[in-house]
Amino acid sequence: MILLPVAATGEEHVTVAVASNFAATVRDIAAQFSRESGLEVRITAASTGKLYAQIVNGAPFDILLAADAERPQRLEDVGAAVPGTRFTYALGGLVLWSRQVDDCREALRRDGQGRIAIANPETAPYGAAAKSFLQRSGLWESLSGRLVIGENIAQTLQFAASGNAQVGFIARSQLQAPSLPQASCSWPVPEAMHSDIDQQAILLQRGADVDGAKSFLSFLRGDAGRAIILRHGYRLPEVKE
Repeated sequence: MILLPVAATGEEHVTVAVASNFAATVRDIAAQFSRESGLEVRITAASTGKLYAQIVNGAPFDILLAADAERPQRLEDVGAAVPGTRFTYALGGLVLWSRQVDDCREALRRDGQGRIAIANPETAPYGAAAKSFLQRSGLWESLSGRLVIGENIAQTLQFAASGNAQVGFIARSQLQAPSLPQASCSWPVPEAMHSDIDQQAILLQRGADVDGAKSFLSFLRGDAGRAIILRHGYRLPEVKE
């Protein structure tokens, strides 16, 4: 992989829109990429659904790092992204987490006791995964009145960590956060019990002719990028030959 320096491209920065769960990870990736390439990486983090809406409405991003496969596919379908550039960069996991109760799963079964934090299922893939788990477990209807909805997975963790919710469905990668309080319980939700969290990247039309954006995506899927992703608590997709 060859990283193009600023002098070779005439570019000063790359703009990356990233799902909230991956924000800390992409900052580490961007820091190493910038050291090696000389290019600044400007990062905007929000829920995948919110970023998708911004891109459709002309937001000036070169790259989208989504928390699902659906929105990158839709951007490709409507001509807002470059065909053939979409790939899975990380596989996310869901964790039920609390600092208030001793048994996270039991907290879901207590009638009317305690709030449950999830990210917005309409805009945040981790929220959609949490909803699918509750539906498959037969709990969605009975617990709907106890849910507190985070705008994204970062806010969802804030609800659980602050005590505004008794338990919360958070991203597995968030367990790596140095500022995370000590948990009273933490239960990894089995992957077979929720919808897949295939996090995909895609080059947007604004970045189609930006060599730095292409170099960043190459770095992301290369050995250095994958090592950082793994260190932040994600699983990695298999490398296709």
